[in-house]
Amino acid sequence: MRGIILAMAIGVVAGTGAVAQTPFVVEPIEITEFKSVFGRVEARNRVPARSRLGGTLVSLTVEEGDVVKEGAILATVDDEKLRIQLEANNAQTEVIQAQLINARNELTRGQDLLQRGVTTVQRLDALRTQVDVLQGQIEAAQAQARVIVQQAAEGDVLAPMSGIVLRVPVTRGAVVQPGEMIAEIGGGGVFLRLAVPERYAGSLREGAEIIIDREGDSRTGRLDKIFPLIENGRVIADVQVDGLDGLLVDARVLVRLPIGKTKALMVPEKALVTRFGLDYVAIKLGEEDVLRNVVVGHRRQINSEDMIQILSGIKVGDIVAVGHE
Repeated sequence: MRGIILAMAIGVVAGTGAVAQTPFVVEPIEITEFKSVFGRVEARNRVPARSRLGGTLVSLTVEEGDVVKEGAILATVDDEKLRIQLEANNAQTEVIQAQLINARNELTRGQDLLQRGVTTVQRLDALRTQVDVLQGQIEAAQAQARVIVQQAAEGDVLAPMSGIVLRVPVTRGAVVQPGEMIAEIGGGGVFLRLAVPERYAGSLREGAEIIIDREGDSRTGRLDKIFPLIENGRVIADVQVDGLDGLLVDARVLVRLPIGKTKALMVPEKALVTRFGLDYVAIKLGEEDVLRNVVVGHRRQINSEDMIQILSGIKVGDIVAVGHE
């Protein structure tokens, strides 16, 4: 039995097969080396919607994940003091208006008395000045009322841009201060941000093509910007890639980043023969095809053809019989 098995193995390694249809000459091919890193999906613009008024948050109309338009009312902040100030201003205006009515009546009587010669011009000028002063006070009170109304209107928290609501760190009924963030809006599309170890900083080039692997779907992107500041031993780089709009912001995506080039022996993947768990490549020796045991490496696509790296078992100049059975 042992002799039969040995004979079968020898026949597999050195046996001949059908003549290959497409010979392939083994030569070194320049390939790109990739480093796998994780990129983070980020919104191009992240703008906080802040409260312009201090007070109580009486309404909150959005939550995380909502899509909003620029200028939409996200929440309302109420300051009870403004209502009291407006009521006091209105009461003061009514008092001044009553004084103005009385001053105008006095001015009319003064004009009649002046025609009769009973009063003086100085007295009439004083009455006229009093009317002007009261009119000025009413206009000032009305202007102050408009200021208070405008302050109350600033209690509406508006969306600074169109986009999706990323965070809402407050709840209805909370007390907020002027400038406090009510919601964070993300918009302007998304991109990938990478944090690459600094030892690869010298191999990064803006405009380089990268590969994004996501749920079995590989697509390419472009290294758009490399930031000059290294943070915590990492180089920050931005990648422009289409098709990320369906992902959540801050989601992590596996990225293969080009870090250099090297030469390797590559053969068409269809030239690879697997038997008994071992990999073989058919090499043409004269009129015969001889199977050689090889150690394979990474699979690559070169010129739209699936290729596989051969680490050992063949040499430069060998003619590979592609399509060997």
